[in-house]
Amino acid sequence: MRTEIPEATLATQRGRRANAILRTCVHCGMCNATCPTYQVRGDELDGPRGRIYLIKGLLESGEANAVARTHLDRCLTCRACETTCPSGVRYGELAEIGREVLEEQRPSRNLLRLLLLAIVPKPGLLVPLVALARPLRRLLPRRLRRLLRRPPSHRPLPAHGRVLLMQGCVQRVVTPEVNAHLAALLEARGMAPFAADAEECCGGLALHAGRTAAAHASMRRNVEQLAADEVDIVISTASGCGVTLKDYGRLLGDDAAMRFADKVRDVAEVLAGFDFDKNPVNGREAETVAWHPPCTLQHGQRLTGLVEEILTATGYRLVPVADQHLCCGSAGSYSLLQPGMANELKERKAAALARHGPDVIATANVGCQTHLADAVGVPVVHWLELLT
Repeated sequence: MRTEIPEATLATQRGRRANAILRTCVHCGMCNATCPTYQVRGDELDGPRGRIYLIKGLLESGEANAVARTHLDRCLTCRACETTCPSGVRYGELAEIGREVLEEQRPSRNLLRLLLLAIVPKPGLLVPLVALARPLRRLLPRRLRRLLRRPPSHRPLPAHGRVLLMQGCVQRVVTPEVNAHLAALLEARGMAPFAADAEECCGGLALHAGRTAAAHASMRRNVEQLAADEVDIVISTASGCGVTLKDYGRLLGDDAAMRFADKVRDVAEVLAGFDFDKNPVNGREAETVAWHPPCTLQHGQRLTGLVEEILTATGYRLVPVADQHLCCGSAGSYSLLQPGMANELKERKAAALARHGPDVIATANVGCQTHLADAVGVPVVHWLELLT
């Protein structure tokens, strides 16, 4: 792609990087074939190629506009385009730059977005607010109601060990039982998992909102406070957090961040090779499983096949799921900020997952799990909960 970015912009690291990514795009449009929002809307500006042109325009003109804001906000950042692109365009990185420029020049005034950025990354605020809201759960919109479920009781995670389990912002409130279950699995296999009180938000929420400085500040504090040099592995059971944690080296660009990122593993990478037995769901042993790989796992971390191998070796039968590469519409805060598109994608994904009548639906991210839970008639669980 030919670019005409001003010299002043090219003099910055951000401008040079954006220019390099833009020049790898050959306009082929293959990305549109796997873009969920393009599939729904059929609008070129709601596909990766159109959004690339919008970002190019932002950088060349130096002026943000409402059109770019609208269509970049509609992007899920699922990165399915990246695993489709024959030229290796780093669309996710380019979208980060485009959103950062938009936020600098045309800051979002969306009240819900501002509230999410202010509250979600801070468990000290989120935990009591969720506790206060739970008695009113049935009075709230369905998209909020599903986040206020009361998790089952579980034992606290150890405070010391060699395997650091990242608790996550939303996960520690909505599905803390997943990490507690993982801790038991790891302990039974001779590992010493623990959780750190000093853990902050991974930075993904602010990063995808164009608040790069705030995102980097959270990332930096995690690198400095979590004593990664003293642990063997850093595990995230939420693939949405994991994809950001693994990218700390690129995002922060220093040796300490790279050492931290090098220790981050998705839980499937840690458990591959171990033997497991089936764990009942709601008191019943499942036979068939519909597997939904989150975008952050299959497109972001490029991890495919590992969970399927573990579940199959444990004795589960995985049913076919059409269009497994497409997003379910959760995408972090997206389901709250873009409810219309998110619900359309959820209904499509729910139909594909339920088509062959599985006993249970399994996924690997708290966002996907809660998003799909009210759209199907079978339990939706984190795949770890199927193991014992």
